[in-house]
Amino acid sequence: MKKLTGVIPPLITPFTRDDRVDEDALRTIVRFLKPHVHGLFVCGTYGAGPLMSVEERQRVLEVVLEEAAGLTITVHVGATNLRDALLLARHAAGSGAALVASLPPYYYHHPEHEVALFFRSLVEAVAIPVYVYNNPKSVGYGISPAFLRTLVGHGVRGVKDSSFDILVLANYLRRTRDLDCDVVLGTEAMFIAASALGIRAFIPGLGNAFPELCRALFDAGDRGEYAAAREIQETVNAVREVMYEAGSTMVAVFAMLAIRGVCTAYPRPPFLPLETPALDAMRRKLTALRVL
Repeated sequence: MKKLTGVIPPLITPFTRDDRVDEDALRTIVRFLKPHVHGLFVCGTYGAGPLMSVEERQRVLEVVLEEAAGLTITVHVGATNLRDALLLARHAAGSGAALVASLPPYYYHHPEHEVALFFRSLVEAVAIPVYVYNNPKSVGYGISPAFLRTLVGHGVRGVKDSSFDILVLANYLRRTRDLDCDVVLGTEAMFIAASALGIRAFIPGLGNAFPELCRALFDAGDRGEYAAAREIQETVNAVREVMYEAGSTMVAVFAMLAIRGVCTAYPRPPFLPLETPALDAMRRKLTALRVL
């Protein structure tokens, strides 16, 4: 199986002031990212997938595919229920996406045999690879390395790990080394450590606003230039601190795109955009970090 490689931002979904998907802004963002990244992860956490209807998520993918020729497109199809996940997965496969990924069904805490049924059904529904998205903070439970092996046995081909736990990531690698399983890092925060373990792809939220910085981090790690990679990782993590000051990293990305002059768009309520004083403070901090 061909595995994911490189910088694959979890693409944000922009909205208009009156809470419609902003297709023009979405096209602008994809065009901004395209020269610097290897792929896009669509309708995930940053992409507001859980905040959108099935129809909205399908339309977002269609717009992205129109603009993203040459990029590897992964579509998050996770939902609270299997019916919607299957609708989204079949649409993604039929539209030309390279693979689909899904959170385990969230809100309710499902036992492993029900989670296995969910992923086995996705695998049986599409002819493209299916990845599991491990995000225990958002879902309420995680995917253990042992259970990942079970899911691979049902046809799952990889995992996006957003546990922010390097030991979980390392154990995924160790426990699936004899299997055809791709392990992908779900954050930019610890890429240098993941790269040293052999990780070849990461999904950086910061990559929405600073794709060049994330690409430089990947390239340095991929070449084994760890002294340079450490310096870039320190800058990345300093910018992440600025993101967290916004209260939501997704909201922070919208602010950073506005500061960079890429586009002005809005998150979906109840998320609110930064007000002018906070936006000005963010600009000053990013300027001090020399990333603008």
